[in-house]
Amino acid sequence: QVQLVESGGGLVQAGGSLRLSCAASGRTFSSYYMGWFRQAPGKEREFVAGISSGGNPNYADSMKGRFTISRDNAKNTVYLQINSLKPEDTAAYYCKALAGAFGFPYWGQGTQVTVSS
Repeated sequence: QVQLVESGGGLVQAGGSLRLSCAASGRTFSSYYMGWFRQAPGKEREFVAGISSGGNPNYADSMKGRFTISRDNAKNTVYLQINSLKPEDTAAYYCKALAGAFGFPYWGQGTQVTVSS
C-alpha cells in the first residue's frame, strides 16, 4: 500500500508561482513512476507531468515551459513547480504513483490551486 499526501496548493495571483509537493510512503519510492494530474471543475482529469524512477521527466504538450517536475528520493517526495500561473491553471492537482512489479496505481487526495486574475 502506498500513501500519497499532496501539499503546497493555495490561492495565488496570476503571474505568480507555486511548488506542489507529494510525499509518498514506502521503502521503494525510488522505483516508482510518479506523475501529476489536474482536474478543473466540470472537466476531466488531465495529465500534467510525469517522472521516471531514473529521473527522466515528461510533460503534456500543453504544459511544457511553465511546469517542472522533479523528485527527491531521499525525501520520498515529488515536486511540481508551476510558474507564470494563469487563471486557467485553477484546478485540483493530484499526485499519482505507479508502484510494484505491475505498476499498480495509487492516487493522493489532491491539493487545490486557485489562480485569481
